[in-house]
Amino acid sequence: MLMLLVLLLFVATSSCVALRANKRFHSADRLPVQWSLTDEVNWSAPRPVALAFMPVLTVLLLGFATGLSLSVAPRPGQEHFALPVLVLMGAALLAGQQLHLWLAWRALNRGKEQRL
Repeated sequence: MLMLLVLLLFVATSSCVALRANKRFHSADRLPVQWSLTDEVNWSAPRPVALAFMPVLTVLLLGFATGLSLSVAPRPGQEHFALPVLVLMGAALLAGQQLHLWLAWRALNRGKEQRL
C-alpha cells in the first residue's frame, strides 16, 4: 500500500511540475528536447508533447517497478529495498524533469537575447 502511495505522489508531483511549466512556457509553441554536446538544440517538440513526456515516463517506470515489487518475491535479505529504490527512481525522474525545463528555459531565453 505504501508503494502505491509513493507512486501516486511522484506521478502527481511530476504532473504538477509539467502543468506549471505549461503556464510558464505558454508563449512557446515548441520546446527543445534534445541538445548536442556543443549546447545547440538538435530538435524540438510541440509544447504539450515535450511537457507530457516526463509524467508519462514516471507512470511507466514507477508503475512497472511498483508492480514488480508487489508481485515478485524479493531475495532473502532484500525485503526492505523496494521502497528506497522506488523513492530514488522517483527523485531521479523529478531531477531529470527539472534539468530539462531549465535547459529549455535557457535555450529559449538565449534565442531571445540573440534576436535583440
